[in-house]
Amino acid sequence: MKNIIIIGMPGAGKSTMGVILAKTLGLKFIDTDIVIQEKSGRLLQDIIDGEGPAAFLAIEEKTILSLQCRNAVIATGGSVVFSGKAMEYLKSGGLVIYLRISFEEMEKRLNNITTRGIVLHAGQGLRDMYNERVPLYEQYADITIDCSDEHFEDCVRNAIDKSDEFI
Repeated sequence: MKNIIIIGMPGAGKSTMGVILAKTLGLKFIDTDIVIQEKSGRLLQDIIDGEGPAAFLAIEEKTILSLQCRNAVIATGGSVVFSGKAMEYLKSGGLVIYLRISFEEMEKRLNNITTRGIVLHAGQGLRDMYNERVPLYEQYADITIDCSDEHFEDCVRNAIDKSDEFI
């Protein structure tokens, strides 16, 4: 079986979905944000605050390119789509699922924006980030699951049903 890679906005449920998919399908689970924290010994927000968004994106890309895994569900950070190299690497080994949520849903779910490790460029607000990332998620997605108005269990079921067609 190939890997299943989950992409989407901060707050879309990538890590939660990833754990449940991994359990349900009997696969390993990898959260790239946690891998970055383990390798660097720092919180994501500390890297972004201390070194800036560009340095964080470089660390994220390097971390993704270092992954050597099969039969895994990989939950990525929301900013992974800024690296074409990282996304092509992930796509070459698996199926990319985009968890789509509306801006309003993302805003409602994000209550810890200053500590969560969200890459925002200088002067960029959440709406700007959202508008910048949506086309990238759509570009790289093999499957899109709408998670705004659905019960979480329905989103998981949809992801499994649609994944079966590809894997």
